[in-house]
Amino acid sequence: MKSSPTRTLRPGFSARMLLMQLGVVALVVLLSAVVYGWLTYERLGDEAEDQALAVARTVAASGDVRTGVSALADAGPEELTAEVLADGELQPLAEDVRLRTGALFVVITDDAGLRLSHPDPDLLGQRVSTDPSEALGGREVTEQEQGTLGHSARAKVPVYAPSSDRVVGEVSVGFSSKDILEGLGGSILPIALTAAGALGLGTLASLLLGRRLKRLTLGLEPEEIAALTQDQEAVLRGVDEGVIGVSADRRITVFNREAKRLLGMDIAAEIVGLPLDKASLPPSFSALLEAATPQSPTVEQVVGSRVLILTARAVQPSRKPGRRGYRPWAAAEGAAAQGSAAPELGWVIMLRDRTELQSLTRQLDAVGALTTALRAQRHEFANRLHTVSGLLGIGDYAAAQNYMGSIMKTGPLNYPAEQSELLRDPYLQAFIGAKSVEAAERGVTLRIGPETLIRGRITDPQDVTTVIGNLIDNAVRAAVHGSNPERWAEVELLDELTEDGGVLHLVVADSGDGLAEETASNNDGGGSAFERIFTEGFSTTETGGDSLQDVHGQGFGLPLSRQLARRRGGDVWVAEPGQPGGPGAVFCARLPGTVAPKEPGEMHDE
Repeated sequence: MKSSPTRTLRPGFSARMLLMQLGVVALVVLLSAVVYGWLTYERLGDEAEDQALAVARTVAASGDVRTGVSALADAGPEELTAEVLADGELQPLAEDVRLRTGALFVVITDDAGLRLSHPDPDLLGQRVSTDPSEALGGREVTEQEQGTLGHSARAKVPVYAPSSDRVVGEVSVGFSSKDILEGLGGSILPIALTAAGALGLGTLASLLLGRRLKRLTLGLEPEEIAALTQDQEAVLRGVDEGVIGVSADRRITVFNREAKRLLGMDIAAEIVGLPLDKASLPPSFSALLEAATPQSPTVEQVVGSRVLILTARAVQPSRKPGRRGYRPWAAAEGAAAQGSAAPELGWVIMLRDRTELQSLTRQLDAVGALTTALRAQRHEFANRLHTVSGLLGIGDYAAAQNYMGSIMKTGPLNYPAEQSELLRDPYLQAFIGAKSVEAAERGVTLRIGPETLIRGRITDPQDVTTVIGNLIDNAVRAAVHGSNPERWAEVELLDELTEDGGVLHLVVADSGDGLAEETASNNDGGGSAFERIFTEGFSTTETGGDSLQDVHGQGFGLPLSRQLARRRGGDVWVAEPGQPGGPGAVFCARLPGTVAPKEPGEMHDE
């Protein structure tokens, strides 16, 4: 059985960054120390050369040296032997200077480069090992060279004859390079301490930088961050819901295309990075974040012409950074429940469009009401059929014909809506008829106003049913809660047929107690004094307050109806506020582009 190869553990990104920074710091410190040491060595060498030059000048300027060298320059070979020179005046003089100055050597030569003094007496009378031509040419020289006594920093100075400019020899003074290195050794400790301090400071800075980097990246590796970015782009572009990310300092970090579309914003607008209060978002978003928790409920809100479901969730780290499976974007429900002090990462706002769903729900309610009406009248239809069958059975054909004629006039369904025959459009007949059944179940009579006149056909039933349904529901609710024992709601419709699209005019009244004075707004602009009831979330029903919507979405019907009407160029407004005891408030609506003339075939059928 083959054993699986052991997987080597790769250091994390922070560890790799720390090692790399330490390597860079160590390399910089090492190079700095080497350069500093080299410069120190060069400085000490220059100082040794300057010292050698000063000693050489002093020796060369001595009258005894100049006289002695001048005399030996003209001497014969027998006077330039080692034994003779060792007993001469120059050798002890040069040695005395060497011992007093600590020099490696003090050498005096004649104009031929022969040694007249040297620390090694055996080398007297021999030619020097280095080139003396520069000094013998009348020029002072400082350099570092290798000689018979070792490497040294030396200076060569010409010796002139007494009372003459003739060069008769040279003086060469050298200080050992070992002495220079010993002098450098005294500077090594400060250099080492400085290098160690720099390395320690660099290490501390690297550790702090690594910790901050780890905190900023939430313990994620670069590969994980790249994968998260790719996943985020894929999800945000593919999701059918609007997503808005807000950082802890209330700056927008995520804003996908669907969120821009739902809020009616320009798709190309650059919003990421803007403060929340400067992103042209509805003011209610800030209040939504204030109440956000990891388990915040959904909120229904009218934004523009849409009904949106908003969900704001506080995002907190679910686990400590550095642990496997860490997901910084997860809502820390357990931590929040236990009061954990985990750092807050911000909020995520989800937007879902409920406009079409609300319209479909209203249509479904109408269908349900129709079904209920059909079920309730099934026995009545059966009775009518039995009556017709009985009249035909006894041969009273005239009575049967009259009876059938009365049935055809009232229609196949006997809606409780009074004067429903004024509604010539089948869609309005079915919808308002269904609403009359619902109203009758709540003890409210729904009637059609006598001035109703519908000559065309409805072309946009979705917007029409939304506006009519909201106004009728509010009227029925007001009649139920009103003090008038005769509970009724009245709908009056009139179509205005034009060449560029017909306009539907709508008036809804009720028997309720009207709009209370406290619902009026402080309005100095000359407009309606009851604009407050069109504010998102405002409700006049007694559900524990007039500023919060209940679970059925109260507080959004009127704002939505006005938004739909104004989007078409129309409006919804309060015509009469009503009074206690009735009659109640009167609402008017104008919906352009919702009706059109009937086709010839439709007029014939009518």
